[in-house]
Amino acid sequence: MITPLELVKRTPKSNCGECGYPTCLAFAALVVKGVADPQRCPYLDATGLDLPQTATVAADQLHQAQDLQLIEQLKAKILPLDFGAIAAALGANWQPDEPDRLSFRYLGQEVALAKAGIRINGSPPEDPRDQILLYNYVHSGGSTPPRGDWVGLESLPNSISKVRTLATYCENRLADHCASFPLAAIAAATAGLGGVRQPETAASLGCIIPVLPRVPHYLLYWQAEPEEGFPARVKVLFDRQVLAYLDLESLVFSAERLADALMAVLR
Repeated sequence: MITPLELVKRTPKSNCGECGYPTCLAFAALVVKGVADPQRCPYLDATGLDLPQTATVAADQLHQAQDLQLIEQLKAKILPLDFGAIAAALGANWQPDEPDRLSFRYLGQEVALAKAGIRINGSPPEDPRDQILLYNYVHSGGSTPPRGDWVGLESLPNSISKVRTLATYCENRLADHCASFPLAAIAAATAGLGGVRQPETAASLGCIIPVLPRVPHYLLYWQAEPEEGFPARVKVLFDRQVLAYLDLESLVFSAERLADALMAVLR
């Protein structure tokens, strides 16, 4: 069985906190004990390591239980909301004959959000994080409209620990995937999600995509330049007011979902 010190050598040893633990050594010690999921570190390659078989299962069950508990807390928070009063500010549709139901689009999908539950394209969401994101969006009430003042995640408050997560699960992953497709195909994929191309940009492609009605993402894509030694690159910008609608965790997840949606089309 591998020791914590041996395992920590495979981590960045930067104590970035993305795994949810204060140090890489603390994380490694819990992984070896079978308490923490090794996959919580996006930089750790655990291939071939002799680790407790129960670690991933136990961690997944714990995460799922925490997510489900948070969903119930968010459902309780939206119960007193007047959906009719907040619908317009959220860019949602509301009908008087269904006062406890809102409908709106989420990455090109039809969301029906009721106080009793959520349907996406007519089916319950498979990932509880989608529910957390959507309930957070509705709970915000749409108090501060977006202004088109675009900033990187690093410019938002308390976001340093999430910058690498965004790069790992959205920007770098999407850049690597898009590199093998022509620019026209990438532009068509963004348009399929309701994206509007922005002609005045230094990137090869700039497109504003409405992930949620009041939460647009500005996707910038630079094609690879092999002769210059530059790989393909993606940068996602957010409206400076975006934290009025989503917390940082849900915001980064929304960008991950954007990458998922584009990669599903670009096959």
